[in-house]
Amino acid sequence: MRSIQHWIGGVPVGGSTSAAVHDPATGLQSGEVVLGRRAEVDLAVGAAARAFESWSEVSLSRRAQIMFALRDLLERHEDELARLVTAEHGKVLDDARGEVVRGREVVEFACGIAQVLKGEYSDQVSSGVDAFSFRQPLGVCAGVVPFNFPVMVPLWMHPIAIACGNTFVLKPSERVPSASNLVAELYAQAGLPDGVFNVLHGDHETADALITHPGVAAVSFVGSTPVARHVHEAASSAGKRVQALGGAKNHAVVLPDADLDLAADQITAAAYGSAGQRCMAVSVAVAVGAAADPLIERLAARARAIRVGPGDDPASEMGPVISEAARQRVTGHVEDAERAGAKLVVDGRGAAGPGFFVGPCLLDGVATGMAAYQEEIFGPVLLVLRAETLDEAIALINANPYGNGTAIFTSSGEAARRFQRAVHVGMIGVNVPIPVPMAFYSFGGWKASLFGDTHVHGAEGVRFYTRAKAVTSRWPAPVVADGASSMAFPTAR
Repeated sequence: MRSIQHWIGGVPVGGSTSAAVHDPATGLQSGEVVLGRRAEVDLAVGAAARAFESWSEVSLSRRAQIMFALRDLLERHEDELARLVTAEHGKVLDDARGEVVRGREVVEFACGIAQVLKGEYSDQVSSGVDAFSFRQPLGVCAGVVPFNFPVMVPLWMHPIAIACGNTFVLKPSERVPSASNLVAELYAQAGLPDGVFNVLHGDHETADALITHPGVAAVSFVGSTPVARHVHEAASSAGKRVQALGGAKNHAVVLPDADLDLAADQITAAAYGSAGQRCMAVSVAVAVGAAADPLIERLAARARAIRVGPGDDPASEMGPVISEAARQRVTGHVEDAERAGAKLVVDGRGAAGPGFFVGPCLLDGVATGMAAYQEEIFGPVLLVLRAETLDEAIALINANPYGNGTAIFTSSGEAARRFQRAVHVGMIGVNVPIPVPMAFYSFGGWKASLFGDTHVHGAEGVRFYTRAKAVTSRWPAPVVADGASSMAFPTAR
């Protein structure tokens, strides 16, 4: 049975306690992962702090070279990483490969770090005085990430942090630990010095010790909203810079003038891909006016046609959810919604298999007061709500406490523009169901989907992992003269 250890200071490190790792497609234990306690947290942060002293002085060109090398290694090991993700998460291989590709795009952005870290310079702001600014790294940065994207979400964080001159301690989910260790090995092959990137495995106790550790300067987090709120409060109280991304309830609005076949295809993929275990999954379809009945008919046909099975089976289009507890939570929400008056159009609760399988579920006639609508289900469940007008659909979205992503399907440019300006949501798709920005933009929601002021990757990611310094300088010519120096405040005269 495989044993997954920490990666600290460039070497594997064991621990005194461990947890089981399961294959969601079979429900069987496939390995065990060590759990970090205070001693291992201190060890990881200490290794990162020592490495920061020299890494922060490494040239921008050298940092970029390492990112280029990492990018190539990620491409060469794409299949290996994808298979590790499928084995521990359960998502189908094509989806896992897509995750690796999207994560690699952030590394490609980090390859241009010399360009995005340029400062500003103003000549002769006063007589003989110049002013300029530049950005410096923070120190040891920590990342705490969820199970649903074991490769991509960490790659939103550490390549930019490291390219900016910081060192990093990653705490992956204990359910999907293996991919992070492989990435650590690829960093080493790329030439990254020992201690710059560290992997600390563990549970919530490990995470709490890491985010409050006095040696950590900044914390990045992705997970559920209650935990994101806790991380933001705990790390902020400890004096750290924090970006904490929380949960979502993403809506897709379909207008009567939309291409309904396109909308149904796109929403089906966005709702049931990765078994709905995405923070950007479409979990609510808002059918406007006459679009409702024909849209539901199309959605139902596509949901019933999805092939559910093990992620490593080429015939599978959707794999299992992550655990038995997740399966029970998903089916429980479906049962509660049906009891509350929703119509169960497609029932996936009887999906076969020894693992944690639940098939696509489609519910019509959902009301906003139902728990299935108010809570993030994080499973293959699509809710359909009906609205008479676009304005009613916008008001529905804006009343929801989450504000991660949303989409509109329409052939009207006026409607799309009105929608994108009016909704209180951070990421918007127009005829695009999962509007995850490219790496050179930044990812993040509004309202209860984000705690902190800064989104991840892109320009905002660079600003998060650095701080600005402004310098005002004068280099006067040597003068031999009597008299005292002026005490007047320097002005721009």
